[in-house]
Amino acid sequence: MPEPVTIIIRRSVKPGSEVQYEEQLNELARQANELDGYLGAEFHRPIGQSRTYTSIVRFSDLSALEKFEASELRSTFLRRVEPYVSGDAVWQKLTGLEFWFEPPVGTKVPQPSQFRMALLLILVVFSLVYVIGGAISALLSDWPYFARLLLTITIEIFIMTYLIMPRLTKALARWIYPSSHTKT
Repeated sequence: MPEPVTIIIRRSVKPGSEVQYEEQLNELARQANELDGYLGAEFHRPIGQSRTYTSIVRFSDLSALEKFEASELRSTFLRRVEPYVSGDAVWQKLTGLEFWFEPPVGTKVPQPSQFRMALLLILVVFSLVYVIGGAISALLSDWPYFARLLLTITIEIFIMTYLIMPRLTKALARWIYPSSHTKT
């Protein structure tokens, strides 16, 4: 089963070029919606005195990312933003479960609303525990409790990681990242 891939891109924008850079990001996101395997993007403006924009881009698998990296769309975007940026972009690839864990100390990644993340996770986990836990308890009632619990948790984590959370994160991005999300 292919793992979803998340790319975190940090790019320093020249003073006075913010509007043009954001326009290019929005155009890239609009055109990327046509690509197979593209799951969405979030763009975060610099915080404080920083000049660094952070883009979080998701693909269904590594193959979809590699096609994007080799695409004319990406090449055109890089040429168009060149006058607005200083230095090279810094890319960080995260696959599968990595995106669920906190980045290393010192890594600056815009954080979603913790309260909204908690609400979303409560809803998803409760729903999965209720449905899957109930089904496993009914179907495997002769299994020991710890084995049923382990199976339930395993199924729920895979469903959350590969099916539910990538889609919910894309669909609810503006709600999860309310203050720093730019138009896409």
